[in-house]
Amino acid sequence: MDFSFLPEAVRDPLRAWMFILGFGLAATLLAVMLHRVGIALLRRIARRRPFTTHATTVAFGASRMCLVLFAWRVVLSGAPSGVPYLTPISYGVTVSLILALTWLAIRCIQSISETIIAQNPFDVSDNLKARRILTQTRVLARSAYFIAGLLGFAFVLLTLPGARQFGASLLASAGVAGLVAGIAARPVLGNFIAGLQIAFSQPIRIDDVLIVNGEWGRVEEITGTFVVVRIWDERRMIVPLQWFIENPFENWTHQSSTILGTVFLWLDFGVPVDAVRAEFERLCKACELWDKRVCVLHVTDATDRAMQVRLLVSARDSGTAFDLRCHIRERMIAFIAARYPDSLPRLRAELDRPDDTAAPRERVRVMETADGLA
Repeated sequence: MDFSFLPEAVRDPLRAWMFILGFGLAATLLAVMLHRVGIALLRRIARRRPFTTHATTVAFGASRMCLVLFAWRVVLSGAPSGVPYLTPISYGVTVSLILALTWLAIRCIQSISETIIAQNPFDVSDNLKARRILTQTRVLARSAYFIAGLLGFAFVLLTLPGARQFGASLLASAGVAGLVAGIAARPVLGNFIAGLQIAFSQPIRIDDVLIVNGEWGRVEEITGTFVVVRIWDERRMIVPLQWFIENPFENWTHQSSTILGTVFLWLDFGVPVDAVRAEFERLCKACELWDKRVCVLHVTDATDRAMQVRLLVSARDSGTAFDLRCHIRERMIAFIAARYPDSLPRLRAELDRPDDTAAPRERVRVMETADGLA
């Protein structure tokens, strides 16, 4: 836009700014109208495409701001160079346009990630594929946010007069300061690279069940620098991303959420194993927590006082397996105590009376429950 056809008007700064503001407001109204029409047409054309439809909603404000600032930039670029305060205002509009474009890029990335997550719900029983996609989407989206923000900040700096000379002098005089900065930035860069590794190789995913430093918990959130693990008692463990690349840990749901659970009982040698096995199988079939895969009873160990019985059951996930183990343990102890009380672990001893040698020997049976009953 060129104001050269108004030579007399632009000689007066006040009148010049009045013309500029008038054209700017007209350009703003035109930009808003074009934006509304364009968004309506785009929604109508892409009404069956979820990515485009969601993007028009999420990035509506950012795209309108970019179009309005672009209109102002066109108006200011055509204004005469002699108008007071034109240069700093033009610079401010340019910087605002760069920031608005950065905002638009971030909103577009957000719309894509939200659409992918919405099309792959993970609140289902078999959610392994959905959790894999969710983890990749969130980690890559945060990395894209960082890159978009970094590029926007770089373009803003490039608009500063002498920014390239400043950058060149900074690189030339880096020396020890550059080495110190590199060492200081190593954890940040390490976590960033670790986040990309986790996104593609996926040793952990959202809602995975982990054992980290002896604590059982679920992956609640994966950020750009750390992982939030929700422990079973509602505590939160904050673990850096790089830790999962450099240290071993247990992932109970890496391939599948199904898991085996064990219950150990210490019983006397006289317990009828077949009757205990029949009751165990009956309890499994009657319990809704059992996934009908594994229900096995074995005598796995024996000492000079008792034998160890292992009850092996399966469940659809680790939380259900814990509840199933507790249920089986309680019912089996109650069954054995009611039907075969002498089959609980016991300690036998014989005591003689030292003060009466003529009296017949009295034998006393001492019974006590072993600590390892459960």
